[in-house]
Amino acid sequence: MMGDAQRESTNVYRAAFGQRVHAARMALGLSQEALAAKAGLHRTYIGSVERGERNISLDNIHALARALGVEASDLLGADER
Repeated sequence: MMGDAQRESTNVYRAAFGQRVHAARMALGLSQEALAAKAGLHRTYIGSVERGERNISLDNIHALARALGVEASDLLGADER
């Protein structure tokens, strides 16, 4: 079972990932709908990823990275331990 500290840490990672997706999308001037279409995902899914609400799959991380023209590692960011 996941403890409160671990759950909070997971939420921080999701939020940071979502912020990086949002920043990359805005830099390209794309709407959530346009990014969703390029990535083959649903528009509401993009919003929930950007808000850090989704535990996104590896496949979808790569789909977003391709659609944004970045490496998946750019979206994941550095591990800040």
